[in-house]
Amino acid sequence: MNKIVLIALRRPYTFVVMSILIVLFGGMTIQHMPTDVFPNITIPVTSVVWIYSGLLPQQVEGRITYLFERFVTATVEGIKYMHSHSYYGSSITNIFLQDGVDVGRAEADIMAIAQTVVKALPPDISPPMIMRLAPSSIPVAMLEVSSDTMTPAELYNLAYMRIRPLLVTVNGAILPHPYGGQDMQVMVNLDPQKMLARSLTPSDIHNVLMKQYRVLPTGDIKINTTDWIVQSNASPLQIEEFANIPIKREGNAFVYLRDVASVRLMGRVQQNAVLVKGKQTVIIVVMKSTEASTLAVVDGIKKMIPRAEQVVPEGVKIRLLDDASTFVKDAISDVLHEMLTAGALVGLIVLLLLGSWRATVIVWTSIPLSILTAIIGLHWLEETINVMTLGGLALAVGILVDDATVMIENIDRHLEMGKPLEQAIIDAANQIVVPTLVATLCIAIAWLPLFGLTGASGYLFKPMAEAVMIAMIASFILSRTLVPTMAKYMMKSHHVATA
Repeated sequence: MNKIVLIALRRPYTFVVMSILIVLFGGMTIQHMPTDVFPNITIPVTSVVWIYSGLLPQQVEGRITYLFERFVTATVEGIKYMHSHSYYGSSITNIFLQDGVDVGRAEADIMAIAQTVVKALPPDISPPMIMRLAPSSIPVAMLEVSSDTMTPAELYNLAYMRIRPLLVTVNGAILPHPYGGQDMQVMVNLDPQKMLARSLTPSDIHNVLMKQYRVLPTGDIKINTTDWIVQSNASPLQIEEFANIPIKREGNAFVYLRDVASVRLMGRVQQNAVLVKGKQTVIIVVMKSTEASTLAVVDGIKKMIPRAEQVVPEGVKIRLLDDASTFVKDAISDVLHEMLTAGALVGLIVLLLLGSWRATVIVWTSIPLSILTAIIGLHWLEETINVMTLGGLALAVGILVDDATVMIENIDRHLEMGKPLEQAIIDAANQIVVPTLVATLCIAIAWLPLFGLTGASGYLFKPMAEAVMIAMIASFILSRTLVPTMAKYMMKSHHVATA
């Protein structure tokens, strides 16, 4: 441990270059390192969503949720527990997996059993949506799409078909379906009285429409030298043509769809509404992936808004309604302010106690270098810049100054004893190496229990412990390398002046 001090005195430029590299790589890491409020919380949770419109919650629970749970628990391994919710027309099952389970394999098993259980569920039910949930995937922005001339259904289609495909290209952005309004579709509104008069049921009309409205490949036909593309008339191209679909034959007369129903292009029955200042509008919620930076995602969305405004009709307004990056910036700004305040107070105390601005500069130099080294180490450990890691660095500021301060104070004491500068540095380093090492290890050991935490608390506090421990180790190494190097050149003139 003492040999490194001798190396620092004999090859000072090596450690000067090392400090410059720490500054360069630390600055680059800060620019590219993801920034968020909290660390990434990657609890393995898979959500399975079944949709069967019109089914009552009690029937959803008995005919969909219960059957799916029974099949999953009999097939999928590594399940910790499940939470299921049955709603009107939908079922949501959140499957929490054991720690250490291969999430990809578990999701493949869930997907396979979901395809199998479809045959035991109500007829015509669609396969479920299977998605991975992550607590770190939170909404970071909210966009409002409004217009004075368009209906909520038209705004929904515009947001879904034009605006959303542009925003989803932002790196790290996840966009669910818009809220407010409903998607446009062909709505067949049946008239019960007219159906009763013609002895028809909704099932009869449904079966006829399924047979009449078909999309089939018709191929081509070559006549002479021309190859003609054949188009079938099984798929109506205009809304008006739906009304002319024959439903039933009575003697020599036909009952058409227009005789028992009205057909229109319109939104479905609206099940949710978004009001902004009392006016219906459409909201696009932007979420971020687990690894993405909140600031990067929000900045990308802001840059994409002008481009989206170019592809929408005139009169449509796109406005950023909510922005989570402001909270992230404020939280980080507060932590940085506390760190700078602590560093300034520490430097002031050192200046008052040692009475030398040169010693204060040496101590102040070691603090940011230790913090930058900790940031580089956190980046290698795939952590982010967040409130917890910055809070750990803020806590470490008061500890970081100890190694450099004790080293400088002891060198100054040996200089006052009349020793040559290099000998004073060597003797001072030899004298405090064991106490400072033991003190560093004792503080580091106090943070070790945090690595035994599990669940959300483990994801939150482990980065804080890593930040403190890396910064402390970096501070101890710098006190044995850079501090003696700087003392060799800066303390010399100070000693000569006071002699």
